[in-house]
Amino acid sequence: MPRDQPRRPKLAELISSDIKRWIAAESLGEGDRLPNEKALIALYGCAKGTIREALKILEVEGLITLKTGPGGGAVISQPGMEPASRMLRNFLHFQTIDSQQVYQLRKLLEVELAVSVVGLLSDADFAALEANVAACHCHHDDIDQRRQRFLELGFHQLLAQACPNPLLAFVCHFLNDMLRDLVVVKKAYLPERKQFDHANCTYHRQLIDAYRAEDTARVRHLMREHMEDAERHMAALEAEMAAQMLVSDDVAAQATSSPLDALTHADRLVSSNALITSRGSDHDRNQ
Repeated sequence: MPRDQPRRPKLAELISSDIKRWIAAESLGEGDRLPNEKALIALYGCAKGTIREALKILEVEGLITLKTGPGGGAVISQPGMEPASRMLRNFLHFQTIDSQQVYQLRKLLEVELAVSVVGLLSDADFAALEANVAACHCHHDDIDQRRQRFLELGFHQLLAQACPNPLLAFVCHFLNDMLRDLVVVKKAYLPERKQFDHANCTYHRQLIDAYRAEDTARVRHLMREHMEDAERHMAALEAEMAAQMLVSDDVAAQATSSPLDALTHADRLVSSNALITSRGSDHDRNQ
């Protein structure tokens, strides 16, 4: 079978790519403006609709903000991590991804990120981390498990925001988003695991103390141990969810089974003989 030919890019896509190259070449930054619509139409010699489509592509990618009215136009904006992370997660949407694959990377990168922010956390950063741990309520019985999982991941997103390495920060942010998606899709928050809640809160509190002491070795040790412990808990949650789904599938199959399944072997023989007799009578009448 011949390979699928690559799709030819649309004119609007080519124009949006060219505008991105121009932004980089001119070292434009947040708040700078692109040429107005009329100037872009003249520059590229194309229809208004094509230019608007190109600008819309840039807006969706988070590179510009389109403002209407007097003084409006295309204004360059600083892209956030979320649009890029969402596009990568969409790319992996039809792949089979589980927590073990995520933690294969997370056990390495989260440790390096944790070490990279030692001595860089501000008072505001510490206040946000403390507030996150306090919001977890890890000793309460009436906790919302879904919210708990999100808050625990939020602690690591706060560290990523302080990371001086933008590439490392983005990859760790992306992996945390992947875990968040797995929690939602697989409903990994439904089985209550108080040990997991307590362990996460304990590690997070200890990490805050180590950060305040600027103890790099302690931070590295705690984060490595934390990731290994979290991986074990997530694997156990997925196994428990898989077992529950098997039971649910069996119950559903029984609930939707055909009424014929309730017939005994003898009932089926009687029904079969009656059908044969009926067909024989019909044949005799037709002779």
